[in-house]
Parts: sequence; structure tokens; C-alpha cells
Amino acid sequence: MKTLAILVGGGPAPGINAVIAAATIEARNHGLRVLGCYDGFEWLMQGDTTRVQELEIAEVSRIHFEGGSILRTSRANPARSREALETVAETLRRLGVSYLLTIGGDDTAFAVSRLAGALDGGLGVAHVPKTIDNDLPLPQEVVTFGYMTAVNLGKDLVKNLMQDAATTERWFFVTVMGRRAGHLALGIGGSAGATLTIIGEEFPEPRIPLQTLVDILEGAIIKRRAHGREQGVALLAEGLSEKLDPAALGAVEQDSYGNVRLSELELSRLLKERVSASLRARGIDVTIVAKDLGYELRCAPPGAYDIQYCRSLGYWATRFLLDGGTGAMVTIQGGKLIPVPFAEMLDPETGRVRVRYVAVRSESYQTMLAYMIRLKPEDFDDPVALRALARAGNLGEAEFVRRFGPLVGRP
Repeated sequence: MKTLAILVGGGPAPGINAVIAAATIEARNHGLRVLGCYDGFEWLMQGDTTRVQELEIAEVSRIHFEGGSILRTSRANPARSREALETVAETLRRLGVSYLLTIGGDDTAFAVSRLAGALDGGLGVAHVPKTIDNDLPLPQEVVTFGYMTAVNLGKDLVKNLMQDAATTERWFFVTVMGRRAGHLALGIGGSAGATLTIIGEEFPEPRIPLQTLVDILEGAIIKRRAHGREQGVALLAEGLSEKLDPAALGAVEQDSYGNVRLSELELSRLLKERVSASLRARGIDVTIVAKDLGYELRCAPPGAYDIQYCRSLGYWATRFLLDGGTGAMVTIQGGKLIPVPFAEMLDPETGRVRVRYVAVRSESYQTMLAYMIRLKPEDFDDPVALRALARAGNLGEAEFVRRFGPLVGRP
């Protein structure tokens, strides 16, 4: 009997169980044994063949409604050494695995691409792209699974924060998950109508001065004050931290893939302290609350879109393997199965999986930007508006232009 092994790597995302269920059902219907490997690559890297569960149709047929992962997940990285890859390959052989289906984001995709090389065609390998960050190398119109559910839930949470801000007249600085790309922050901010959203893609330079982010946020607060409002919600893409000067952030831990643990950087708290101090120095007292948003989204039950999307991915990933396919990320584009070979996913310069960034020149981004409350060039061109802004910031007009003009190309 041939065997399909399924494992999950990286952070959770709504819809994982729907992929597991669909893949299991399709494989069992074709007479395959299905093994669920617990905790990603962790136990396979140790040569442990006991941390697996045989999956049957009856036990997975309704799990597509559930959040989280029945197989759990981990960030264990078999690509860290040749020995680790060989151990995983040998463990899969001892389990009698014929096909391997992995579910994960860019780090898991990179690891499985290396593993496919180590297996040298010994078994079929397919990867299902999963991340609420929506940053895997797919066409702009093709979202990664879990993203839509995360945006919808995040929208409701930010809407509640906006109501709290209006009720108590305070600001919230909210850091939103998204290590390299700002899709999640922008999607939540746009759908909730947040006051403003700042993403790393706005800044083409490799490093962002911390003071630039302080000035953007302070400028937004001043503009709101000029409009007679003392409250707002600013969303900050987590990946902004990776573009800041490391000296401003201090020492932080890294995971097994070498990624900085961004959740420990407390970006929103750092910016809250800097902005509050700057405003207070000019006699402006603003209450700012720092929050992080991300862990609340990852294990949410998937919405209708992600359930159906993930069931399609699980079904077609299994069909791809059973039909002799291997070495590819399985995607659904325009309603069709489109396998993306691992080699096409990798950046030739870095050797890592390419990142899909927010297209800041697109009409969709420009629409969201137009509705944000932040300093814009026209604020400096209108003498009446400029006077009101300077007064709201307790600054002279010339001083206001010197401080904030560079944000919008006004030296």
C-alpha cells in the first residue's frame, strides 16, 4: 500500500485542517494509507517514527470547520544542515512514505525545496502555500489561504479599537503581523477604515530611520487635532522592524530559520514612547496605547472562502502527487491547478523563497492611501491648512515645515 504523509510547518493559519481533511479523503479514496506527522519536521529530524498518526476519513471529515492544526506545527528547520535533511529523508523511507505533502509558508517552502533535492526523486513532494501574511510568490490576485479569514477577523478587532478610541479620546498604535510584506496590515486597515496604516513597502531604501516613523505618526496625530479630533488608530506592519537600524532595537532572539523574533521587538511600544515624548515636550498631552495583533488571527476558524479554497488545495495537491507530479508548490489560479516548481519560487540572488510585496503604485493601494489621515503634499500647499496644522502641533509654520515637510517632499 502506498502512503501519503502530511505535515504542517511555520505559524498557524485558518484553513489548515481543511487542507488536511481534503488531502486525506482523496488519498484514502484511492487506496492510500495516510500518515499525519506531528509538529512539522521536528520529530522526523530526530529519526523518530512514533510521532505520527494514521488518518482515516471518518475522523477528518468535519475538521474543515476548525481552526488550528490537528497535527500541530513547528518551525523546526531540516534545511539547517545536510545531516538533518538526510535524517528526514531516511525517516520518511522507514515510514514507507511514497508521497509527502507539506503545508506552510515561505520558510517551510524553502525547507521542502531543499528536502526534495536530498530525496533525489525518491518520493513525490508537493507544498501547499499557507500564510496569513499573503507574501508567497503568486500573482497579485491570488491570495494565500488563511489571509481572507485573518483580514475579516482583524477588521472586527480594529473596528472595536476605533470605537474605544472615539469613546475615550485616545490613540492606539497596533503592530500587525507580516514579517516581510504589509498585505495583512493594509488589508485590515483598509477594511476597518483605520486612521492610517504604515507598511515597509512605502520605503524603497534598505533602512528606515526610526525618526521617520515617529514623524509620520506624530504628523497624523497633529492633523487629527487640526480637524478637532483627539483619537485614532494607526496600524504598523510588523516588518517595519526589520528595516530599522538594529541599534534602535537592541538584541533579540532568532528562530531556527534565522528570522528575528519580531514579536519581541515591541515596535508599537517603542513608537508610542517616542511620539508621546515629542508631543509632551511641546505641551501636547495625548494618550497612546500600544497593542500587537496577529496571534488572535492565526487559529481562528476559517471563513467560507478559506474552507472551500483550502479543500480545493488539499484535493488538487493530492491529485498532483497521484498523477506523478513532484517538486512544486500547488496553487489554484483562475480556478485551475497551477503547480509552481520549487526552482521558480527561489530568488536566484539569495537562494530563498521570493517575497510578494504590496504593489504601492497600484490603484488599490493608492485608494487606501487616499483615505488615510496623514500629512500629504496638499497640506503644505494650502496656507490655511498649514496654519491650522502648525497651531495644532504647537509649532510655528516655518518650524512645522522644517520638521514635517521632508515626509512629503517639501524641504
